[in-house]
Amino acid sequence: MKNFLKHSTIICLIALTVTACESNKSSDTSGSNSPVAKVASDTSANNPAETALTVTDKGCEPNQLTVASGQNSFVLTNKSSQPLEWEILSGVKVIEERENIAPGFVQKLKTNLEPGEYEMACGLRSNPKGKLSVKAGVGDSQAKGTVDQGKLVGAIAEYKVYVTKETDQLVADNKTFTDAVIAGDLAKAQKLYASTHVHWERAEPIAELFSDLDKTMDSRADDFAKKEADPEFTGYHRIEKALFQDKTTKGMKPFAEKLQKDGLELQKRIATLTIEPKNMVGGAAGLIEEVAATKVSGEEDRYSHTDLWDFSANVDGSQKIVELLRPIIQKANPDLLARVDTNFTKVNQKLAKYKTPDGGFATYDKVSETDKKDMKTAIAALSEDLSQLRGTLGVN
Repeated sequence: MKNFLKHSTIICLIALTVTACESNKSSDTSGSNSPVAKVASDTSANNPAETALTVTDKGCEPNQLTVASGQNSFVLTNKSSQPLEWEILSGVKVIEERENIAPGFVQKLKTNLEPGEYEMACGLRSNPKGKLSVKAGVGDSQAKGTVDQGKLVGAIAEYKVYVTKETDQLVADNKTFTDAVIAGDLAKAQKLYASTHVHWERAEPIAELFSDLDKTMDSRADDFAKKEADPEFTGYHRIEKALFQDKTTKGMKPFAEKLQKDGLELQKRIATLTIEPKNMVGGAAGLIEEVAATKVSGEEDRYSHTDLWDFSANVDGSQKIVELLRPIIQKANPDLLARVDTNFTKVNQKLAKYKTPDGGFATYDKVSETDKKDMKTAIAALSEDLSQLRGTLGVN
């Protein structure tokens, strides 16, 4: 899942030339290898302390950091061989994250941190976690919002209802899907895969807050050092590989049972979760950036080619957030809302072209190269506009 500063990486990834993104190259950012962060002379909310960190194929460098509480800015350099994510974890819950950082590029993550001990997820899910100590500072700087946060309460409550319904449906569909896998009914399991997975995709900004369940339920092979052969590669995409590439359910019973169990645990956790404004508001952009990073390229569902199902579900989830926030966005920035609406329409028109009579979508290999290019352009524009929502609404 997904935050407002990620869009520059997405645009870099889909640009026709690398030169358009040269300003993001790691040579433009310097940092310290010291495990204790250097604090800038001006650490106001507008100029928080900057901490440099490099992520390699093996983990974070340095692997331990100490920063002051309040507003912080992490300068993240990807020196690994593939796009990666970096997360701040409190237990299994994701506090903040930056996803889809391209190899050789730098991204900044600005966040407000409370005092405490945290972990850092560094690139591959099989990499060791780093340690982040946040010490109480004097006069912690807090970013000031442009919108009364109390006005978001109603929208967040409605979003909680939406996420809960999607999770409940996920659990119900998971049972039917995993029963088919366990029973060895290959055709039925193949048919149910995409329609089950979409419920995860719609609720992903919240579902992925639980890093342990995100890892076991929705990781791709690329998230692990040994790829498909890694024993930690489980969940939807592990079963997807068996069903569509290997064309078998053999050996999938433990994976199916684990997936159903994890779905029930997700349902339980979401029932008691308090959704924070940043999770909802940032989720609108995060879902579309997810499309740009893995769906448009065909990476997400590489075995089944059901990417358009997930593509559509991400758009549904993002559009739901915008609808719930519509009165607030309209008051804060009507021009931005108009652009977002226009771009949603363009994206939905592209998707509609590949709808099938049964309510599903054509496989991604049926999408023409021209339409793929047009989808990338429309998604990039929508991603860029939605990335402004957190700043527009003062949600940090």
